[in-house]
Formats: sequence, C-alpha cells, structure tokens
Amino acid sequence: MTQDLLPVAVAALWGAGTGALLPRAAYRFTVPEGDPWRTHCPNGHTLNGWLSPRPCTDCTPSRTTPTRLSLLTAAVCALLALATGTRPEVAVWLLLAPAAVLLAAVDLRVRRLPDPLTLPLAAATLTLLALAALLPEHAGHWLTALYGALALGTGYLLLHLLNPSGMGFGDVKLAPALGAALGWYGWPTLMLGTLAAFASGALYGLTLVAFRKADRKSTIPFGPFLLTGTFLGLLAGAYSA
Repeated sequence: MTQDLLPVAVAALWGAGTGALLPRAAYRFTVPEGDPWRTHCPNGHTLNGWLSPRPCTDCTPSRTTPTRLSLLTAAVCALLALATGTRPEVAVWLLLAPAAVLLAAVDLRVRRLPDPLTLPLAAATLTLLALAALLPEHAGHWLTALYGALALGTGYLLLHLLNPSGMGFGDVKLAPALGAALGWYGWPTLMLGTLAAFASGALYGLTLVAFRKADRKSTIPFGPFLLTGTFLGLLAGAYSA
C-alpha cells in the first residue's frame, strides 16, 4: 500500500513545488487583451524572470501570499498520478499540469490565454507523448493523439468562425494540445473530455445566472473549463486504460 501511494506523494510534492513558482508568471501574464506583459510591479520594481513564489521580490510580501496555485497544482498532479499509476505517460501529465493551472488562473482573471503558453503547448504535448510511446507499458497511442489534436483544433476553429464571441481564438489555440492529451487514450476519451468541458462551462454559467451574478448575454472565460474537461477526461481515460 505504501509503495502504491509513494508515486502519488511524489507527484503531489512536484505539483506543490512547481505551483509555488507560478505567482510571478500569473502576475506578469494577467493583463488585458492587447496590452504587453507586465515588466514592473505596482511599486515600479523591474520584474526579472517568470518563475518565483512572489510577483516581486523587492516588495514586502503580503500576509496573503498566494498558496492556492501551489495547492491546486499539487491536487491535480496527485490525482493524475493516482489514475495513471507508473505508466510512462504520467511524466507527461505532470510536466504539463503546472502550465494548465497557470493558463486557467490567467484566463479566469483577464479572459486571456497567453500565446507564449498556448502556441508551444501542442508541440510539447505531442513531443512528450512520442517519447512516452517509445517506453514499455504505455497505455496510449501517439497517432490517435495527433489525430485528436487536429480534430479538436479544427472543430474549435469552426466554432470560432461561426460564433467568435462564444469561442475565443485563444481557446482555438489551446485546443490542439488538449486534443492531443485526450486523444492519447482514444476517441471515447476525447469525446468525454470535450463534453465535460462544455458541461462544466454551462453549469458555471447557469449558476451565475441563478444567483444573478450574470445574465444570458454575459460571457465567461472558457479556457478553465476546457482544461477542467480535459483533466476529467484524462482521469477517466487513465483509469480505464
């Protein structure tokens, strides 16, 4: 039993450590559409680098120094490790999890998915999965991952062209990476993760309307729900693989 939980504990520590380094990147990326990434803190100090537990090391730390990103990343990594076990693709999920948490955090705040994160993510996902496919005991298929990336990217592009206000172009650029991850476990997992994304987004929107925090014409950031659906799909795909 202890040996079974050891990879989960290691994954949780990895998530906590990497998540603790995200606050500066989240601060620098959290700007409105069209604005350049932040290079200075509110007090005018120059921000060097992207990974740090504090947005600005020259400022007095707040009593509420954010730990939510660390805890969330730790939970995501632990659950992925619990579902995937010691199969080689678990390393891929653990490497991608901090980027996913960062994307969700930024999109929730400013409804923007930064290109420096979304554009390389599909290539990174496919490359890492190609390496995992070379190792014994992997449970997925790289070609299906590639086809999943193409299918989800194309599908979301069509949705964007049909309704640009309902499907942002940042979501389109994120879709190939998510399609690759879900496609690794096959088409049923891809469909499940996609449905979970739309279902979770719809449920959130209906909850806001019910509590009069929004109306039917309000828009919500869809990136966090794309990532949530992908996370749920990966858990289901890993458990059933």
